[in-house]
Amino acid sequence: MIHPQAIVEDGAIIADGVFVGPWSYIESGVKIDSGTRVESHVVLRGPTTIGCNNHIYQFSSFGEATPDLKYQGEPTRLVIGDNNVIRENVTIHRGTIQDRSETRIGDNNLIMAYVHVGHDSRIGDNTILVNNVALAGHVHVGDWAILSGYTLVHQFCMIGAHSFTGMGTSVGKDIPAYMTASGSPAEIKTINAEGLRRRGFSADTISELRRAYKIIYRQGLTIDIALERLDEMLKDTPELNVLIESLRSSERGIVR
Repeated sequence: MIHPQAIVEDGAIIADGVFVGPWSYIESGVKIDSGTRVESHVVLRGPTTIGCNNHIYQFSSFGEATPDLKYQGEPTRLVIGDNNVIRENVTIHRGTIQDRSETRIGDNNLIMAYVHVGHDSRIGDNTILVNNVALAGHVHVGDWAILSGYTLVHQFCMIGAHSFTGMGTSVGKDIPAYMTASGSPAEIKTINAEGLRRRGFSADTISELRRAYKIIYRQGLTIDIALERLDEMLKDTPELNVLIESLRSSERGIVR
């Protein structure tokens, strides 16, 4: 299922059932698992590992060395999970030794056209990155997050699980889990209630998450005092643990 006009170097490992379209280039050090489809004019450089049942559209480039000036050709890698749809003209760079030497994409993600994922970034599972999202190096995107078109994320920022950004949002600090952000610079507006309903969160849980949002953003509390209040709520609403962890792990500070 490899088109005769595709270029596959010796040392690339292509599983049975992988489709590779014409004029795609797959470098030595790339490993692709079964069921993945690589359309035409795709460039895959290694070391890169791509899992099962992904669909990679034309003119994308994965596993290229980062333009970070600190990178001096050290061995680093890109790891992509299973069941991802990655549309046209997406670029994903390998990691650097200044971090974990790895850029990682999880499972079941939709990465739309012209998205850029910078070196050492980590994307969880079930996310949606809409057209022209740009992630700088060392960005972490939590599970189920949705980044609308033209969202820009500064290096070392964390985007919490189940969060949502509006079109053209510029993110310079961390977005806690469950929150909706928009604007340039980004501001937190409320919780992502609609997204949570679609994923089966109960009305009571959403109500408690809304109450947590007000504790963090509406009462003028420091983060430490807000965390104390959230810890008191945790027994009855275990879903709050995801929000609490996103606050405690923040190093850049959160979007306020």
